[in-house]
Amino acid sequence: MSKIKSRLLLIAISISVSIIISVFISLLINDVNIIDFFKILFFCFFIIYLLGNIYTRFFLYTKLKEISEDFLPEKDISQTITTSMEELAIQLKDYDSKRKNEFSEMKKQESFRRDFIGNLAHEIKTPLFTSQSYILTLLDGALKDETVNKKYLKTASKAIERLNLIVKDLDLITKIESGESNLNKERFNVIDLIENVFEMLDFRAKKKNIEFILDKENELLTDVNADKEKIEQVLTNLIENSIKYGKENGTTEIVVQNLNENKIIVRVTDNGVGFEKENYNRIFERFFRVDKSGNRSSGGSGLGLSIVKHIMDAHDEKIYVESELGVGSEFSFTLEKKTPNKNE
Repeated sequence: MSKIKSRLLLIAISISVSIIISVFISLLINDVNIIDFFKILFFCFFIIYLLGNIYTRFFLYTKLKEISEDFLPEKDISQTITTSMEELAIQLKDYDSKRKNEFSEMKKQESFRRDFIGNLAHEIKTPLFTSQSYILTLLDGALKDETVNKKYLKTASKAIERLNLIVKDLDLITKIESGESNLNKERFNVIDLIENVFEMLDFRAKKKNIEFILDKENELLTDVNADKEKIEQVLTNLIENSIKYGKENGTTEIVVQNLNENKIIVRVTDNGVGFEKENYNRIFERFFRVDKSGNRSSGGSGLGLSIVKHIMDAHDEKIYVESELGVGSEFSFTLEKKTPNKNE
């Protein structure tokens, strides 16, 4: 449609200029009849229209190509060059919109990178400075003081253990993201795995008198197809969090339910401190903590939930979160069912 408009515009301009030139020639030559006038008019129109086409196709095309090369990617030049200013304007707007989206995404990534580096520095600084200060104190003479030397060494050792935990968790996330940590899917019973994790974390739960509760739907088949070691990591991280942020004399409850024909859902619920809905989107970010005070007394690497999210993404499964401040939290994730063979 734009090409037809351009052609009609060129014809209109050619006719207008031809009439002006024909009238001017007629005034110069006194003896011009109507037939001669139209001959002159047709000849002028033909010449002007021909020159207009040549100008449009060669000179203007070259200029538009230069504009395209300046603003559009090389791979798109052959597809974008046009003699229509309307089409070029649309293409430039599209290109500008894409560049704006890319720039916006770059700003988000830059903001995330800045936050990540800041959080990483903060997380590493605390155990590093703690261990350094105690070791320097020991070197300055406290090593000979039997009343404090073992205490200082134990504190420095705990700080180094935390630093080691951060490095290990970062390494795990990097491997999962890069695909180096491949999934070894196998059939296993998720109830048995939950009971094993409960047993492993029982000592920590008893320190706060937190009760473990496990429930499942009646007649639900609980065999799943997943990477057992990584799902154990998911359960461990979620249950550790429920203990860490749980209330004294509280509960950590896991319920296994049927979701659909191919999936089950595992719900990990506690009656701990909880958090507000505004943190839902950020809770799985690396080093993100709901507590903005910077207090690290609860320990951990700050990467637990991020690891959980990466593992579930690697399984192509979903993880959900619901929480209410002062009431508690629920994290739930899906797993693929492993139906028994007919021979079993």
